[in-house]
Amino acid sequence: MKPSNVYFTDFHTIAFGDGLPTKLKKLIRFAGIDQIDMDGKFVAIKMHFGELGNISYLRPNYARAVVDVIKELGGKPFLTDCNTMYPGSRKNALEHLECAWQNGFTPLTVGCPILIGDGLKGTDDVAVPVAGGEYVKEARIGRAVMDADIFISLTHFKGHEMTGFGGAIKNIGMGCGSRAGKKEQHSSGKPYIKEDRCRGCRKCQKECANDGLVFDETARKMRISQEHCVGCGRCLGACNFDAIAFKNDAAVALLNRRMAEYAKAVVDGRPQFHISLVVDVSPNCDCHCENDVPILPNIGMFASADPLALDQACADACLAAQPIPGSQLARHLAEPGFSDRHDHFLNSTPESEWRSCLEHAEKIGLGSRSYQLITM
Repeated sequence: MKPSNVYFTDFHTIAFGDGLPTKLKKLIRFAGIDQIDMDGKFVAIKMHFGELGNISYLRPNYARAVVDVIKELGGKPFLTDCNTMYPGSRKNALEHLECAWQNGFTPLTVGCPILIGDGLKGTDDVAVPVAGGEYVKEARIGRAVMDADIFISLTHFKGHEMTGFGGAIKNIGMGCGSRAGKKEQHSSGKPYIKEDRCRGCRKCQKECANDGLVFDETARKMRISQEHCVGCGRCLGACNFDAIAFKNDAAVALLNRRMAEYAKAVVDGRPQFHISLVVDVSPNCDCHCENDVPILPNIGMFASADPLALDQACADACLAAQPIPGSQLARHLAEPGFSDRHDHFLNSTPESEWRSCLEHAEKIGLGSRSYQLITM
């Protein structure tokens, strides 16, 4: 496959010159975003608004820079993300929007509407075929994401406790999955009921199309029918009390491959553009309600029409960087007897793994791991 172009600029600025948001605008124009016909088109900008308590997520200023360029090109942009599978500040649209606002993302600050892609309870999704999918035949993607004419990912490239790093593919694949879609990527099993949280409201039962939920009239609690439940995860979004859960039991390599297939479902067949900022490289995901000391220095801003090449370029840049003293990565490397895996992400979180995601993404035609880095 022909190498993809990945465009790069660092975080250096000149005194009394352009600020970083302006530099980002110049980068994405240099990388060819203005070659996309956006006139009158709905443009979804997928990003992470950060969990409450975490402050390593991308600043709203960067989102505003991308929004401004899209509007200059005639597009109708909106920022979007989908609800989380787990309890937290972003498991339904009301809490998700409140979290985004508290973290600085409002229509006033970013210059466009903010839509939660899978609706109020995370159940507003569409089944999207995965061309060449080996693990997922139809991905459950947030409806608003798929309704957009053009898709753009704006990613905070950082470490991750399971997938090694969270890059463009994770932002797209996991991030655009509805609650049921996230469940499909994370777990191969069936749900269980947390009885202490079950209120007996039976709302979840209305979402089940397979008689997989049975109400115990005596205990006034919901039960799972192991015979009929298909593990689709639709009941997750119906419960307002976090009484339904799945074990995150998918092996990391399986999670990575499903994530790549979900990403392919999102971007196939429509104009796309991808941006990753390697800044505040925290060891764990922005989904955490905290963030630790960055493991690597701020490296720069990357952009490409190919999300796979973008992830590979960001990973390579990180692997070539020096660990930050005092970080989780540096502490691990200094431990007596620590087995150096010669990979910053794996040394930071030894139980993680990331290469299977990129290998599978290339196999199914999401993009190319071969790239040409062009510096602005």
